[in-house]
Amino acid sequence: MAKDKQVKLKSIKNNDTVIENTSSSDKKRKHPFWFNLVLLIIPIIFFILLELVLRFTNYGIDTTEWVEIAPGQLVLNPDVGYRYFHSTSGIPYSNQNSFSKIKSENTFRVFIMGASSAAGYPFTPNGDFGLYIKKKLQILYPQLDIEIINVSLTATNSYTILDLLPGVIEQNPDLILFYAGHNEYYGAFGVGSMESIGQSRSIVNFILSLEKYKTFVLLRDILKWIQSIFTSDGSQGALKKSGTLMSRMVKNQTIAFNSEVYNLGIEQFRGNFNDILNQCKKNNIPVIISTLACNLKDQPPFVSLKADNIPKADEIFKLAESKSDDSTEALRLFRYAKDLDGLRFRASEKINDLIIDFSKKFNYPIVKIDSIFNSISPKGITGNNLMTDHLHPTFDGYKLIGKSFFDVMLKNNLLPKAEKEKIDPEKLDSLTNAQTYISRLDSVISKYRILVLKNDWPFSEPKSVPYMLKLFNQQTLIDSLAVKVIDNRYSWERAHREAAEYYLRYHNYNEFIRELTILITQYPFVSEYYKYVTEQLLAAKMFDDAYTFLLKGQKRFPGAFYAKWIGIIDLSKENIDSAIKYLNESLQYGNNDPQVYYNLAGAYSKKKMFSEALSTIESCLSLNPNYPGANGIKSQLHQILRLKQ
Repeated sequence: MAKDKQVKLKSIKNNDTVIENTSSSDKKRKHPFWFNLVLLIIPIIFFILLELVLRFTNYGIDTTEWVEIAPGQLVLNPDVGYRYFHSTSGIPYSNQNSFSKIKSENTFRVFIMGASSAAGYPFTPNGDFGLYIKKKLQILYPQLDIEIINVSLTATNSYTILDLLPGVIEQNPDLILFYAGHNEYYGAFGVGSMESIGQSRSIVNFILSLEKYKTFVLLRDILKWIQSIFTSDGSQGALKKSGTLMSRMVKNQTIAFNSEVYNLGIEQFRGNFNDILNQCKKNNIPVIISTLACNLKDQPPFVSLKADNIPKADEIFKLAESKSDDSTEALRLFRYAKDLDGLRFRASEKINDLIIDFSKKFNYPIVKIDSIFNSISPKGITGNNLMTDHLHPTFDGYKLIGKSFFDVMLKNNLLPKAEKEKIDPEKLDSLTNAQTYISRLDSVISKYRILVLKNDWPFSEPKSVPYMLKLFNQQTLIDSLAVKVIDNRYSWERAHREAAEYYLRYHNYNEFIRELTILITQYPFVSEYYKYVTEQLLAAKMFDDAYTFLLKGQKRFPGAFYAKWIGIIDLSKENIDSAIKYLNESLQYGNNDPQVYYNLAGAYSKKKMFSEALSTIESCLSLNPNYPGANGIKSQLHQILRLKQ
């Protein structure tokens, strides 16, 4: 027994020895710190190198925020929409308003942010409410460079604004105007959108932040390719490629009032807009926010849902129509019917309430556009008088929005600090309205856009192309140009150029001037437009009309041509000092134009500067000995100077 005990003890000891030896072996095999660090660094280096290679090879679509459209001129990248639209064809792009890469001290810069109703649909790109503000500021501050940059994108919402805002802040805005909130459900990444990637704001905003990296884009493209292998091209794909962007963006077609998804949309707006205004406040950026207007009286609910303890939208709408003698009650019911609408294209009253709350919380000025629209509408309820459809204003409606924002800018001392022209307010409004317009081409384009919109879901069953072409009822060249724009066969710019040439051929100078004014407003960096319009108007001896464009051309592209003709026209109007200034300025750019010397000699003569006049006319004759009238003036000047001796 004792012997057995000893054996067991020895066995235990041996086992202890084995355990100790094993532990010692583990310690020997434990990797050093640097080894673990290398394991951590290798994948980081790999992804950094991969990112650099992808950037160097220009993989994918460039979605950087700003691109240089002309030397020293930036615009919002037309491809930035690819950050927000991955499964929907036909991405939107902004109005392409340009601004200087380097902001001068002489510049007043305003950004507008929102969606299609902020962009000016259906009058885009040159018909948003920023146009009114720009014209008014240019009248008041002719010495300043006024930049109104509208970066609003159709079918987007507060996610897009929050994503673009840091880039906007980097451009040193003097003011940001927000008109947003209609698209919280069906806009890109909205809770009811085809482009939804979840209902968590944190996750959506994090994924949006990754869109700036090529590695993330590559990974997304690989996953999309794998998905396409297992996904057949069924009706869903066809739906994406047809119809308006509005109809293609809707995923959860109906969202009941006060439902979980409805409340998620409200919270989405609350959270994103709180972050947006926090960023603006942190960076000391002046801001004006606005409530949202929509068609209350003439747009019945798209979908009436049955729900417990909640009436149907169409029943409330009909009840509102019956309250013609009580406008206050009718307005309340029309708003309620809009909120009950199962298709959430129009912002809920809760969105407007949040906007008002944000104004108080952040102490930012507010424009109550919904109340302003109601106040000038029949019986105090907005309808087709100011709306082209369910929520996009008429051109007069957009001008009213612009005026309302401007009035708040004035009231809150948010106008430029520079000295402004002293103009009677009524006269200022009149001048601004006269200069804020769209052409007949833009009017037809907008009409056709609304026809397309209202002949598609949810307004009606989608119509065929032959049906739509018949509906357009094209009668003139302008009508056909408009169809080409709608059909994406012509750019907006090309259509306006051809319209201008058409009017010029038939000597319709008023419309010709209007088209060139619109082109220059939209593309102020294109020097050819200034030269083209002035040459044609000078040839037609329309000197007063040419003078306006000459001044614009000289300010933007100073040179001998513009200075020469400004001087000549000033001389004809007896503005002698100005004539001498500009004619001499023209000579500084090039001194081989006898016409400039001839007119400058005449200007000096009118100022009785006869010695200077003689020297100048001799320069004219040295360039062209037979210049008409020059020898006669030279003889007269010699006589005058001899008599003075």
